[in-house]
Amino acid sequence: MTPYFFGYGSLVNRATHDYPDARHAQLQGWRRAWVRTHGRDIVYLTVVPDPSSAIDGLIAAVPDADWGALDLRETGYQRHSSGPAVVHEMTPPPQIAHYVVPPESQKIGGDHHILLSYLDVVTQGFHREFGTAGVTGFYDTTDGWDTPVFNDRTAPRYPRAQELSAEETALVDHHLGRVNALVR
Repeated sequence: MTPYFFGYGSLVNRATHDYPDARHAQLQGWRRAWVRTHGRDIVYLTVVPDPSSAIDGLIAAVPDADWGALDLRETGYQRHSSGPAVVHEMTPPPQIAHYVVPPESQKIGGDHHILLSYLDVVTQGFHREFGTAGVTGFYDTTDGWDTPVFNDRTAPRYPRAQELSAEETALVDHHLGRVNALVR
């Protein structure tokens, strides 16, 4: 049986990948967090266990169980078996994995930042998949908004940056204000 991955950040934006059979799903018992790592000045979006939380995202097929390209895209993360934590409508349920920044790679402190071009992609994906309420849910189920946001919109550093509509840009800016993020 073809395995699937659960995407909770940029993988929610279908414009950033061509993995087939993408479907809405929810990862229960986890929430998102921005984490600092050794060796990079940007933070990673990861998931951390939280029994009281559930996050929306997409599952999609990994054809021929060829994880190589996805593992390369998710460099800095470890693939983690999702087990029954992913709620979806597929029958029979496929094997599903999600990616996590391993604790030993994380660090406390440092002059790290969130790339606005990355956050734009994530917000656009959630807006397209789950509407305005889905975008609100993304911001509300993500920790670490005290991390500064680097405004790289005019020269995106994120390799899969997307062009946003005026509505999508306003949506990102509104939620950054709502979570009191510092944009530099």
